[in-house]
Amino acid sequence: MYQIEVGNIAIDVVRKDIKNLHLGVYPPGGRVRIASPLKVDDEAVRLFAISKMTWIKKQQLKFETQERQSERRFVSGESHYYKGRRYLLNVIYHNAAPKVEIRNKTHIDLYVRVGSTCEQREKVLTKWYRKQLKDQIPALIDKWQQIIGVEVADWGVKKMKTKWGTCTLANRRIWLNLELAKKPEHCLEYIIVHEMVHLIERNHSDRFVACMDKFMPQWHLYKEELNRSMLNHETWSY
Repeated sequence: MYQIEVGNIAIDVVRKDIKNLHLGVYPPGGRVRIASPLKVDDEAVRLFAISKMTWIKKQQLKFETQERQSERRFVSGESHYYKGRRYLLNVIYHNAAPKVEIRNKTHIDLYVRVGSTCEQREKVLTKWYRKQLKDQIPALIDKWQQIIGVEVADWGVKKMKTKWGTCTLANRRIWLNLELAKKPEHCLEYIIVHEMVHLIERNHSDRFVACMDKFMPQWHLYKEELNRSMLNHETWSY
């Protein structure tokens, strides 16, 4: 990968064995990336970028004005998200094992011990998010293995700062970003399908796009929804 500069905008250029030029602008900072066929020269890439400059700036403006959460302190009254729904956090101090409960579809009750620190409260809530996400994933993988015709050998959940998901072809393992627990279920399903299609096609090639169109025709809408959703105070994207 290397960079070119067009109109004071740095553009990452990646050479791939693909047929057409592909342009992307990514949150949170509006990073611009062009995937280029091996046979296309730098001048053609530059002219392509110039022709798309109005669209690039429009996308970057969307990310600049996108709502962001302030850094979380895990205290009562904060907004937290689960499966795309906004909840108010209610911290309850008690002398028993920590736990998390959803109440009335409006509140997340976080039970912690008296004197718990911000880091300890975060740890309890993060553990709960991880369990909820892991409970959703197996059924979705089973469903799409039958539809797509591929087998996932292993999967896992972890915090990632640059992607919603990844796929390791060598061992047929997919990893999913823990933040997906906070997003609508169809967005989680889209990322799972995205990574499983990589078991068929490694790159974001025309074949990959065709497979996504075939298996999940509305995937563009789900991708856009993820890109529009509120960003947290960290700087990760997809």
